[in-house]
Parts: sequence; structure tokens; C-alpha cells
Amino acid sequence: MKNIRNFSIIAHVDHGKSTLADRMIQLCGMVADREFKDQLLDSMDIERERGITIKSQTICLPYTAADGREYALNLVDTPGHVDFSYEVSRALASCEGALLLIDAAQGVEAQTLANLYLAMENDLEIIPVINKIDLPSAEPERVADQIENDLGLDRESIQYCSAKTGKGVDTILEAIVNLLPPPEGDPDAPLQALIFDAQYDPYRGTVISCRIINGELRPGDQIMFMSNQTVYKVEETGTFHVRRSPRKKLSAGEVGYIIAGVKTVSDTQPGDTITLVDNPCAAPLAGFKEVQQVVFSSIYPISTDDYEDLATALEKLKLNDAALTFQKDSSAALGFGFRCGFLGLLHLEVVQERLEREFDISLILTVPSVRYKFYLQGGETLEVDNPAHFPDPGRIEYVEEPFIKATIHIPERYMGAVMTLCMERRGENTNYHYPMPGRIEFTCELPLAEVIYDFYDRLKSITQGYGSFDYELTDYRKSDLVKLDILVNGETVDALSQLVHKSRARERGLRACERLKEEIPRQMFKIAIQAAIGGTIIARTNISALRKDVTAKCYGGDISRKRKLLEKQKAGKKRMKTVGNVDIPQRAFLSVLKSDQN
Repeated sequence: MKNIRNFSIIAHVDHGKSTLADRMIQLCGMVADREFKDQLLDSMDIERERGITIKSQTICLPYTAADGREYALNLVDTPGHVDFSYEVSRALASCEGALLLIDAAQGVEAQTLANLYLAMENDLEIIPVINKIDLPSAEPERVADQIENDLGLDRESIQYCSAKTGKGVDTILEAIVNLLPPPEGDPDAPLQALIFDAQYDPYRGTVISCRIINGELRPGDQIMFMSNQTVYKVEETGTFHVRRSPRKKLSAGEVGYIIAGVKTVSDTQPGDTITLVDNPCAAPLAGFKEVQQVVFSSIYPISTDDYEDLATALEKLKLNDAALTFQKDSSAALGFGFRCGFLGLLHLEVVQERLEREFDISLILTVPSVRYKFYLQGGETLEVDNPAHFPDPGRIEYVEEPFIKATIHIPERYMGAVMTLCMERRGENTNYHYPMPGRIEFTCELPLAEVIYDFYDRLKSITQGYGSFDYELTDYRKSDLVKLDILVNGETVDALSQLVHKSRARERGLRACERLKEEIPRQMFKIAIQAAIGGTIIARTNISALRKDVTAKCYGGDISRKRKLLEKQKAGKKRMKTVGNVDIPQRAFLSVLKSDQN
């Protein structure tokens, strides 16, 4: 155990975590140069396309230190985006130390602080690393001052490197061996293993990623999951190299995988404890804190035949993504589907893309919403995240909506634009301070509903990419909330209903009507598209009718004959409007969803 080091790389988005992991893998000789590709640990296509890490990945690096001793370094590469901070917290539970990576040009940013606090909560030893020292705009000394003054970390322990060129990476590996503590644990005690991740293999069943805290585990052992008492026989144990590498046993302090023929996906829960049936441990490990979903949206298959496939796909995806929650839902317009909870809008997009790619299912999503609290007459309280469950307005005493505390790091010159953006989004209690010359840390309390749509995109646009954003949920506050319905030809389309603040209702309604007008094909009769709050219409557009020229065969002659034909046509259109149904194409639902994100 003295020769094992478990560590993870944590940082803000785009500070070079995956690139540093690549250099370490190359330095340790894990991959031949001809097999190497950038972002080696990012296994999903969607991660490569977007250039972000979504899933934390583990790899065991064999390393020979300067003193000639052999070490096994278990590296966990983590995501940097605020939506995937839950992945980071789970990865840190399996480690004793962390490399806190900071960009030499951009310095300490919002997510750097958030990840530092996560590591401190887990009592990890932290090594600060300043990356990208090869950039022309790099200011390593300025960033080192920031690390010492703002983060309170020891300046002596700071490592300097360029993950892109590989400069300084060998000294970081030496620092990991010398500065990070080895794992603690008793190999002779009853088995205690913490599940921190899992993924589904169509041939082998569930592959469980775990950290052995105490005891030993071998193929052939009978194991039990402590949360639901299910028993399985271990088929294979091993460690993560570039591919899975089988081993004869895993012992205390090691990070590895278990294959035990687990076919029922729901049996495996991250945070659960594994022990042996014939020599169980006294108590399960603490596990992870419950994750808080903040964005809710309903997912429906475009073809109703795909409903069962969607249910299976969500089960398998939940195994790999513990932050996703779902329950059955139905809609008059779209049929049966699932109401899902997400950590943010990027998380929603990633889940949608993974369902479409990995499981080949075409989907429609409803407008995202957050969870509101309704206080009704008679003392009853309701939590509502779906507009379909909006209570009778006459019974509502008052409504509360979730607020967040947003921390925004920006260069000083963008202060005015960012303040304007926060005020537009009903921001309160704004204050700011200067952590260093030229940069501002701006804090503001905002309603979560105003942030989930396009706040992050707008912030990036107005700060030309220099703004960084982190948030935490604070409390619920009173709000003037209404249910906005969309009517097409007098019929309410339930899948397009949304819960909005009264001050934003007309703007949202008008935008939805305009989008639908562009997407719904013209009919032989005029179609009215309306946005309504209760019985009050607040916005309207019309799709004009297609017109057949019924007077084409009349040339010359009496005008009354033409008028008679036109009157007959008018009566026909009127009758058609009362009995005609408007079929709303799938892309119209998607266009309304996008209108809030542009």
C-alpha cells in the first residue's frame, strides 16, 4: 500500500485536465505512440466533439520514481463544467490527493474555487499546478500570488508545467509520489468497497468501478450490495489501464473494477458499499450526499413504439450517470414519456444526445422548468415542476421559487454589461470585490428559472469568453408565477405549457407564437396561435389560409356569379375551421424549446 497513490485532477473548464492526463499516460509508457490520440480518457464521441469531459475516468499508471521504487498511480480525470460537479465529488471520494490545475493566463476562476472546496470537504492533500506556461500571455508569477493569497495554499508546493508540450510533467509525477499520502486501510479486515461509478457492458453486464477501503477481493468470492442485500459471485477483478486489465485480487487502498454478472441495472448504486457474504463488515460506508436536480423536462419518443426502448435506455444511462432522475409522464399531444431531472441545461443536452446516439432513439423534449413550491389555502403545500400539475389559481395563497447565489469572475471592463444582464434576470443583492487588479468577483442572487435557459451563453457572449460562472442553491422566495398556455386553433397544446414569472409572460408567449407560426404548415383555413394565462389572451399570431382561386373559370359575365362562388368558399372555410384539426409537426415543439436558448 505504501507504493499506491490515488489522486484526481480538478480544475475550471478548459484549464487542461485531459491534456495533462494524456502526457502522464505517455510518460508512463502506457500507450505506444502509434495508438495514442488526444484526450485518450474521453471515450465518448460527444466528449471529443465538444472538447469537454463529461464522465470522470480512471487509469492506473505504473511509475518508477527517481529513487528507483515502483509506484502504482491511480489517476481520476474529472469534468470541469459546473453541471458535472457531482461527478467530481464522487471521484474525489476515491482519492487521497488532488492536483488543482490553474491556467497561467486566466488565473483562478469560479469553478477553481468550487472544486477546491469540494477537495477540502473530502480532506484531500492538494498540490497546486500552474499549467499553460508556454502561452505568450502566461503570467505564472501573478497566478502564484493568487494561489497564495486567494486560495491560501503553500507557494512552495506549486508545480509549473505545460501539458501541451510536456514540460514539467515529470516533476509533477515526482511531487505526487513525495507529497501525496498513501492510502490507509486494513487488508485483513472484512471487505468494504465503495462503488463510485458503473457502466453497462452488453456482453458482461454491469462493470462496477470501486475503491477498496478495507479487506481483499478475488474472483469467485460471493459479494453483497449493502443497500439492497443482493448477492452475486465475482467473475473478474482488475485495474483500469487503457483497457480493462484483469488481476488475481484487489486489496485495501486500490481502485479497480468488478464484473459479477450484474444484469439488473438498478442493483448497482454509486455510493453503495460492497462486502463479502461469509464475512460481512459491520456497517456500510457513508456514501455520497443526495444530488439536487435543478432543471426538469419531459422526454417523449417521436414514435410511440419506442417507449419501451426509451425506458430501458434511461435505466442503463442512469447507471452511468447517477445525477439523472426520471419518472413516468404522459401528454395528450405527445403520448407516454418520462419526466426527467437534470443538474443543468448542458446536462440535459448531453443526456438527450447520448440517448439519440448510443440507443438510437429520436426524442422530443418539453420546455425545461424548475421546481416551485405552492402554498394552498387550508395549509397544504405542493412541489410542482410540471406545468400539467399547476393547481387551481383560486386555491393558491402564494408561490415560492428557488434562488441561487451566482459567483461570476470577469475582467473589469465587462462590469457594466454583466450588471445589466443580472438586472434583466431579476437579480438582487449584487456586490463585488477586486481579488486582484483588473479582475472582479461579482456575486448576485438570481431566480434559478432565469438562469437555466440562456444565462451562461449570454454571459460568455458579452464577456467575449472571459467570464466564468458558478452557482449554489440558497433558498426559496415568494414569486408572482403564472401558467402560460399555448393554443393552436383554440385547442390547448399541453406539451408547450410553461410556468413563468408574470413580468416575462408576454415576451415568452409572443416568442413561442412567432416560432410556431414559422414551423406549422399552412392549411386551407386560417389558424390562430395564441398565448394565454387562464382565460386571458396575451399574445397572438395568425397563419393565413391557402386560397384556391374558385373564380378562375369565370371570365367576363356578371359580378354576382363570382361573389356567389366566393361566399360559398368562405362558408366552406368557416365549416372546415370548426371541424379541422391542426397537426403540429415535431420540429415545431423543438423550435419553441430552442427559442428560450437563443
